Amino acid sequence: MTFGQSTEILTDAGFDGYAVDFRRNTRTYYLPSGETLPLPTEPTSRVAERFDAETIREALREAQQLIPGYTYRGFCAKAAAAGCAGYVVSFLGKRVLYYGRTGESHTEYFPGTQPATNERQRD
Repeated sequence: MTFGQSTEILTDAGFDGYAVDFRRNTRTYYLPSGETLPLPTEPTSRVAERFDAETIREALREAQQLIPGYTYRGFCAKAAAAGCAGYVVSFLGKRVLYYGRTGESHTEYFPGTQPATNERQRD
C-alpha cells in the first residue's frame, strides 16, 4: 500500500494524523476527539546520533517512486540509520515532520501542497 493509499483510508476513517517513534517502536493514531490509538511496530535498527536530512530525502524519493525492491521496513531502517528518531504525519497540515534525536527536522509536504518559500521559512 502506498503512502497516498494509506492516507486516504485513514482520513476517510476520521483520523487527523499519526506519529511513528523508532526508539519506542510505536505508531500512534490521532482522532479529532483527542482519542489515540497506540500500536506497537516492528523494531528498527538503532537510531543514529547524527540527523542526515539528505539521506532521509533520498529514502522518501525511493518510496515516492516505488523503486524496485522498496519496502516500508527498508525505508524505516534507512531513516533510522540516517538519524530519524521518528516522524509525525499531519493530514490536516498535509505534511510530515521527520525529526532527529537532538531536534533537527525535515518537513516533507504532501505532493502538490508545498507552500510558497516564505511560508516554509516560518516552519
